[in-house]
Amino acid sequence: MPTVLDTIATATPPTREPQPQAAAFMQRITSLPERLRARIPAIYRGTAIDQRHSAIADFAKDDPDDFTFFPPTWSLEPAPSTSDRNAKYREAILPLTQRAARQALAQSDTDAEDITHVIGVSCTGFFAPGFDIHLVKELGLPPTTQRTFIGFMGCYAAFNALRVAHSFCQSQPDARVLIVCAELCTLHFQVDGALETAVVNALFADGCAAAIVSQRDTVPEGALEYVDSHTTMDDDSMDHMTWDIGDTGFQMGLSSRVPRVIAEHLPDYVDALVPNEATVDFWAIHPGGRAIVDKAQEVLGLSDAKVRDSLQVLRNYGNMSSPTILFVLKRMLERGPQTGTHGVAMAFGPGLTIEGALWKWGG
Repeated sequence: MPTVLDTIATATPPTREPQPQAAAFMQRITSLPERLRARIPAIYRGTAIDQRHSAIADFAKDDPDDFTFFPPTWSLEPAPSTSDRNAKYREAILPLTQRAARQALAQSDTDAEDITHVIGVSCTGFFAPGFDIHLVKELGLPPTTQRTFIGFMGCYAAFNALRVAHSFCQSQPDARVLIVCAELCTLHFQVDGALETAVVNALFADGCAAAIVSQRDTVPEGALEYVDSHTTMDDDSMDHMTWDIGDTGFQMGLSSRVPRVIAEHLPDYVDALVPNEATVDFWAIHPGGRAIVDKAQEVLGLSDAKVRDSLQVLRNYGNMSSPTILFVLKRMLERGPQTGTHGVAMAFGPGLTIEGALWKWGG
């Protein structure tokens, strides 16, 4: 019996930052070295991002006396502690996840009482009982709903959630699985003199996506059947992308070598995932950054049209970590099949690891 991706809904926090405004905010931080502040406009222009969303309203304010998260000074010192940031995570993540989940249910033919499993995904904050339990309570899901939480896996974690959901669906005929990926990356923006940190601050954003996956007798026309998944890791790149807990929030390490390493593995990865007879209709590539999409396009020989959705999500939302690929897949579902039978979705994260899935159009 096929496992079907029924619907995807998305939600973002209320603060929307045009990228030039975000750059101007960072330039005003007096604790940053002048040499780095001078480079910020070029760094932000080079991201191919027009706007991003944040759970922190301070980023849209001009007067530090109006700050509610950072100290009321343009030094932003002392930096908010990890505890402060996690408290903000809890405050902001609950309405965001509930909004996306409610919308996913409203878009599908699945009622709240039909949900059998909830899979929560996040790497930007933790608390218990977590947002997965709050979803059960606030959405009126059955108290028997089984919950799984996938944490601290980063940008590719949605594929781990999809793999788990597929297993539930194949083992339980009435399975209706609600997946909710939610990240508040901007809570952890750091202020230091490192170019790497400035690049991270220019790329990442906040967002949430909810998907409903279920076992069906047949795959409806225009829906996506989950066919297979594949994982590969580069053992020599463990330090190229990292995510650690510090005293002033979570701290990311991101090497400029990431696009090149990913590109080296992509051809073999795709060969292992896609059967010879499949005609690939769409490519949902996680837009971790413009350089990553460009490298993937180059080594896979894809047309501009095949990466347009990935770049459009990057332009409108930035890199939101785990929900980002679901934002891209949502665009595929809304457009429906075009010229082929299958689709490939993939994302990249710590390890370096490539996670992805092969999809087949229904109908």
